[in-house]
Amino acid sequence: MSTLKKKVAVIGAGASGLTAIKCCLDEGLEPVCFERANYISGLWHYTDYVEEGQACVMKSTVINTSKEMMCYSDYPIPADYPIFMHNKYVDKYFHLYADEFGLKKYINMNTEVHSIKQSDDYKKSGKWEIVTSSKSAPEKKTHTFDFVLICTGHHADKNVPNFVGLDKFKGKVTHTHDYKDYHGYEDKNVLIIGIGNSGGDVATEISRISAQTYISTRSGAWIWNRISDGGNPVDMSISIRAPFAIAKKFPWLFAKITANKLNARFDHKKYSLQPEFNPMACHPTVNDELPNRIAAGSVKIKANVKEFTENGAIFEDGTEITDLDAVVLATGYIFGFPFLDKNVIDVKDNKVNLYQYMYPPDLDHKTLAVIGCFQPWGAIMPISEMQCRLATRVFMDKIKLPDSTTMWKDIEYKHVQNTQRYNESKRHTIQVDYITIMDELAEHIGCKPDLKTLLLTDPKLAMECLFGPCTPYQYRLQGPGKWKGARESILTQWERTYKPLQTRPCKVREEQSIGMLYVIVVALIAVIVYIIFL
Repeated sequence: MSTLKKKVAVIGAGASGLTAIKCCLDEGLEPVCFERANYISGLWHYTDYVEEGQACVMKSTVINTSKEMMCYSDYPIPADYPIFMHNKYVDKYFHLYADEFGLKKYINMNTEVHSIKQSDDYKKSGKWEIVTSSKSAPEKKTHTFDFVLICTGHHADKNVPNFVGLDKFKGKVTHTHDYKDYHGYEDKNVLIIGIGNSGGDVATEISRISAQTYISTRSGAWIWNRISDGGNPVDMSISIRAPFAIAKKFPWLFAKITANKLNARFDHKKYSLQPEFNPMACHPTVNDELPNRIAAGSVKIKANVKEFTENGAIFEDGTEITDLDAVVLATGYIFGFPFLDKNVIDVKDNKVNLYQYMYPPDLDHKTLAVIGCFQPWGAIMPISEMQCRLATRVFMDKIKLPDSTTMWKDIEYKHVQNTQRYNESKRHTIQVDYITIMDELAEHIGCKPDLKTLLLTDPKLAMECLFGPCTPYQYRLQGPGKWKGARESILTQWERTYKPLQTRPCKVREEQSIGMLYVIVVALIAVIVYIIFL
């Protein structure tokens, strides 16, 4: 019997590609990673220059997810790193991860993938042919691999809407893909089109130095703050199993409570931001500054653009700006896989048919998977890692996936669910809930935490898993890939969260403590409710 390791091509060395390499190694596979840039970390590695087809954060970007929710499940982010990290810390963490597990030696930098196609004997072997070239050796090379993991993400080509008159506008027009920092916008009148996370970040940054900043939005937006009640990270406050299970049973009630909560911070209607849909019907826009910038008058909210003039814009509500200097298109991205035959995966209008957002359902062999092609309520890194854990075990014949018919039913069901829940938009075609997708993938792998058993064997840990944030460590407690540090990481996650804030001693007045009996009673009631609705 052959002792040669089976080879896996990993396309991309960003957040998904790095964990793909590690998961291959964990399963005894041989990864070969192709990265078109000369660096790892993907869009989280900031560069001063623009690369077409290569997404990049702006210089001031801070991630919207807290460090405990975004880390890989067996490698906590250092305790002294900020709760919400600037892009340089995210990049640093990826390097720490790559160095810890020896991943960099498997990465071929400056290597472009031109095509991926089924090998001549694919029907029998399931193998793939990949054509690449590198900057140091531009002649094309053909490689044969047993398996392929496509980790190129969904921030690829710019989505540039065809606005009437935009080609005649005399000012500067930039897409957020190409935006680096505020330089060049000083004392200018600037219009941002789009109010997603990039649009909000650009608007708040530019508004501090521009003459006037405007945001044009077709539908409005619900604005979330990174920090929730008590100074807790918002994602750690809402990504909790017990309330999430109840929210799934009563989505209308949860949406109403959430809308009231967001409006308690500031009334979205007063600030001309109120959408016609509820907060759970759109991807969250996370921005701590926007309400303050609107209140200060430096940002003004406008309706959707009807058309551009040579020096301004006319909006659908009949209002007009006549002295615009610049336009920034925060209109998102169009994702696809140009190196892959459309018979394998075909993307139309940002819609793609993939089982678990990974597998083309009609392939004869499940030897190719897409990683990270989704947009989560939460962090992408742990979900990508879970997809890689599943894919590599499928490659090793340790997991059998359902047949094509079952896959199609699941794909169509999720399309229907998303259509019914979300406001119609290209950005919502691959939207997923963090806990839902993590649990689904974990069920395939066999690493979903058994909370009923934990309640009997380790009640302290079970309570933290039920009523604390659903951090990635939960998926290393049991089953394949079990990690001995998972329990301790869960029980100390709040300590790591607040460690970077402890920069001076504070004398705090003792508050009246809540009786222990009351805590126990409330906890027992919550457990009973959770079990009933689960």
